[in-house]
Amino acid sequence: MFVEEQNINSVIRNRYLFIFDIFIIVLAFFATGLLVQDVYQVVHNMLHNFVGIIVTAVVYVSALYISGAYNTLWIHAGVKDYIKLSEACLIAGSISIVADRWVLHEFYFKYLVCTAGIASIGIVVIRMSVRVLNEIYRNRVTSTGDKTTVLIVGAGAAASIVIKDIANNRNLNYDIVGFVDDDPTKKNIQFNGVKVLGDRFDIPKLCRQYAVDEILIAMPSAPQAVWREIVEIASKTKCKIKTLPSVDQMIDEDNLSSKIRNVQIEDLLARDTIELDNSGIGAFITGKVVLVTGGGGSIGSELCRQIMKYSPQTLVVLDIYENSAYELQMELNRQYPDNKPEVIIASVRDMDRLESVFEKYRPYIVFHAAAHKHVPLMEVSPGEAVKNNIFGTLNVAKCADKFGVKRFVMISTDKAVNPTNVMGATKRFCEMIVQCMQQDSQTEFVAVRFGNVLGSNGSVIPLFKRQIEAGGPVTVTDKRITRYFMTIPEACQLVLQAASYAKGGEVFVLDMGEPVKIYDLAKNLIRLSGYRPDIDIEIVEVGLRPGEKLYEELLMDEEGLKETAHRKIFIGKPAEVDRQQIQEKLEILRAAVETGNPETVKQAMEQVVDTYKRKD
Repeated sequence: MFVEEQNINSVIRNRYLFIFDIFIIVLAFFATGLLVQDVYQVVHNMLHNFVGIIVTAVVYVSALYISGAYNTLWIHAGVKDYIKLSEACLIAGSISIVADRWVLHEFYFKYLVCTAGIASIGIVVIRMSVRVLNEIYRNRVTSTGDKTTVLIVGAGAAASIVIKDIANNRNLNYDIVGFVDDDPTKKNIQFNGVKVLGDRFDIPKLCRQYAVDEILIAMPSAPQAVWREIVEIASKTKCKIKTLPSVDQMIDEDNLSSKIRNVQIEDLLARDTIELDNSGIGAFITGKVVLVTGGGGSIGSELCRQIMKYSPQTLVVLDIYENSAYELQMELNRQYPDNKPEVIIASVRDMDRLESVFEKYRPYIVFHAAAHKHVPLMEVSPGEAVKNNIFGTLNVAKCADKFGVKRFVMISTDKAVNPTNVMGATKRFCEMIVQCMQQDSQTEFVAVRFGNVLGSNGSVIPLFKRQIEAGGPVTVTDKRITRYFMTIPEACQLVLQAASYAKGGEVFVLDMGEPVKIYDLAKNLIRLSGYRPDIDIEIVEVGLRPGEKLYEELLMDEEGLKETAHRKIFIGKPAEVDRQQIQEKLEILRAAVETGNPETVKQAMEQVVDTYKRKD
């Protein structure tokens, strides 16, 4: 119904334009005649040479019809539409001059040229007027409510799209006060009627001067370092800070308003786009059966999303928690209806269940992401960490060996380096298991180690957001504490890339960039939420939690660091692990877990992981 109404309205508008075009052509003859004759003589000559006027009208209307001028919605017309219209008018004018010269013998050539020029200009102007009148009407409609004053950062392609969409979208009740751009050649230049007022350092001054409500960062292709600096400057104002995605993403969307969003802390911590060797990743995933344990978790689910892009033969998602696994299944079923994943509810602790899964699906690659990762909770229940992380990893590794898996990739953590908590110690022991299994197996066993990921289950950022929403205080354990951060998609992309390099026995270490102070993270998040740190929202130190340390490390002291073909992926090569010792240590852990005593389990962990130093 809506489409039919649009078509009807379009026909009505084009019918009016058709009438206006004929009127303009007649008016062009009249106006040209007035240049050299009085009104009476002009009217007399026009009536006498009516056939010539009809010829001109037919030529123009035919040319405009062929060019599509009567099928164009001129209220949304762009430069290309006007160029096409001008070309049609130029052709029509040339043809009409020749035709009229032949029909109207007594009309001078200059007269005909002038008439064609006035007619062409009038036809173009009338269509521009349609858009101008529409803009005036829209402004009157939207001006009934309060407009949001906006300062746009970046006078480039993205900003151009923003301005056009604001002009055409009633949902965006914005009043753009100007641009800021660091290019000095753009200063005081106008883009679509909006002036470049200064550079990024002028943002606070301009926000005060023009009473800006929102700052819109329209620089999707800017380096992350530049982007973060702009956000830091903008956060010193009281304005809301919003941003845009990349230009190609905006083109894919019908409504730009759905893509403008608040700046998030993840944006500040995100890094430049990762360049991947997609052919190398595809070579070992495409057409293969891939199993992901812990596939419903934050890391596991993103791994599944990334893997599906490379068209595996079958993706097997294994998880003990059915809700998250089901949600992922529905998501991937919608995106890949012709290659739906297999979702298996199972525990990595259940060896019999794992063997049945491996026997049925015979995976070529296994990504082992299933683990208990919450540091304080594992300090309280260390036996569960040992059973799930260590013996669960052992079970999956044994199945990989038994059923001829080509490559086994374990997801490790920076907390495995010189661990001070049970969770980190269990992950370090898992790395030892992986390297031990490599010694006698045809399967290529590797581990990939990285730090915290943004938005993962148990991450500090969701906690801070909840505390801010509640009005504070925001709690940090220690102002000095630092952590490495990486977005989940970035981490998973690098995991896949590292896995494609594996030959067996490696511990891959991802470049996590510079460590981030959690205290600074809290302050930035408070600012981005529209509050002032320690004024509107208090930040309180609560002391280190059990097992927590001030600084995380990515590489053990005894490990060397070797580069790979990717600048963000390195290989650490620990000392050889003795298989007999691993077996003996596993028995120590098994016996400790059976006691059910947390202290006994922790003492056993100290015994089997030399680098584990408890912090109780």
